[in-house]
Amino acid sequence: MRRTAKLFRKKQPIVIDRLEEGTAKYRGQPLPSCIEQSIDFLQNVLGKSSDVIIHRFEIPSPAKQRAALAYIDGLVKQEAVNDFILRPLLRADVPYEENRLQTPVWERIPMSDTRFLDDWQQVLRAVLSGDTVIFFDQHERCLSVSTKGWEKRGVEEPSTESVVRGPRDGLTETLRINTAHIRRRVKDPNLRVQNVKVGYRTDTDVAILYIEDIANPKILQTIRSRIENIEIDGAFESGYIEQFIEDHPWSPFPQIQNTERPDKVAASLLEGKIAILVDGTPFALIAPAIFSQFYNSPEDYYERFLIATLIRFIRIISMLMALMLPSLYIAFSSFHPEMIPSKLVIAMAAGRATVPFPSVLEAFLMEVTMEILREASVRLPGPVGPTIGIVGALVVGESAVRAGIVSPIMVIIVALTTIGSFASPSYSAAISLRMLRFPMMLFSGTFGLYGVMLFLIIIIIHLCSIESFGVPYLTPWAPRMFSGWKDTFFRTPLYRLLKRPLYTLPQESNRTSDTVTRKGKKRGKKGDTNEQTESFDRNG
Repeated sequence: MRRTAKLFRKKQPIVIDRLEEGTAKYRGQPLPSCIEQSIDFLQNVLGKSSDVIIHRFEIPSPAKQRAALAYIDGLVKQEAVNDFILRPLLRADVPYEENRLQTPVWERIPMSDTRFLDDWQQVLRAVLSGDTVIFFDQHERCLSVSTKGWEKRGVEEPSTESVVRGPRDGLTETLRINTAHIRRRVKDPNLRVQNVKVGYRTDTDVAILYIEDIANPKILQTIRSRIENIEIDGAFESGYIEQFIEDHPWSPFPQIQNTERPDKVAASLLEGKIAILVDGTPFALIAPAIFSQFYNSPEDYYERFLIATLIRFIRIISMLMALMLPSLYIAFSSFHPEMIPSKLVIAMAAGRATVPFPSVLEAFLMEVTMEILREASVRLPGPVGPTIGIVGALVVGESAVRAGIVSPIMVIIVALTTIGSFASPSYSAAISLRMLRFPMMLFSGTFGLYGVMLFLIIIIIHLCSIESFGVPYLTPWAPRMFSGWKDTFFRTPLYRLLKRPLYTLPQESNRTSDTVTRKGKKRGKKGDTNEQTESFDRNG
């Protein structure tokens, strides 16, 4: 926090000067009573852009009141402007009472979100946000009507976090649709949604979601203050917010979790965490975050605990493969061949007989080639990308072996390493292991197995030293919290997970209601009555 605030203090004078040149200089500037002056002023400020629509009309009344409405084409719902603003105001059978603007307009426009604006800064913000502004002649106030209706993507299944069993809906680029997703799942009156503006040119809407009687107030205040201290001209994705508010920007490990799944956001809120939604992106941020949650999936809680535990162990093995497999190959083949079975050593030596490079350079060559193929497959069009990635890897690997550039076992090692990195549920966590793989290979090529262990110790020391909004990153192992071990790399049954994670310091640690007993049915058996099954303690 101190580092971020210091960074902002260094840049603050420049930001204030540029901010004064924007809409802030119109703060408190009153609107003229002449409608033509208001229209000319608005057009001059917006540069007479072609998408700014100005429509003049007359409200039928004994005096025929002149009016004009202004909006930006593409940001408003055209049907709402025509049917709920123009049509009611142009009705000739409704008398207009002079000098009483609020009552007749309020009654004519059948829209709930309307408000009067007094200065030009409010007018510009309303127009640029997708509202329709109505000017009335001989009045120094205008009416803002919420008519937001830009084109948006429909609710689809998240492409980066697909599950076999679970909800298929995902977050979208529209902020209010995303908050509605959370509200539909968490029907709690204590759920709070606080809006913050980020970007003095983009004026991006950022929503902070939390449950008031669960979330820790100190963590909430830290997150809110860091977001409010962001001084930048534009924020187009939640990644902007993440990079500004994280504790350790130089760490390769992510300290804030991102997700496209609304069920994951809702479950995190019930654990006492805070969610951050940004308008214009389907990725939500969840804070604070610890190391183990990046290798957990929402599907782990939809399946039985034995299946979930098995899947988590598979992810751990995949994580170790993605990080250490090339380094172990380099160490064994170059420094410790006596630790390899004799038949395998003979096969490896036969495969490397024509390879002109040492094992460390061979591994680097293949890993860099695989990373290039992976990046190329992502950037290619959808139907072509996976095909090129598979075919390219097969062709390059086979050709490299035939040419004697790499050994066959090296191709197998690189393939298993790549598959292991794909098993991680979080892209941010997977790419951090991909990044650390290369320096570990250097340590392995220099010191052998001692280098592998030395680099692992450095990684563990680094993980012990970082925090996420005051929460140690390796919780619940360091510091040790035995109650948190129930839901880490293995998962106990749900009826034993009736306590919220203590590392978030929730105000209410129990998941059960205070108005009912915490003893309930543990597991039903044939012939059990309600009284018998209620005698089981669900807390174990």
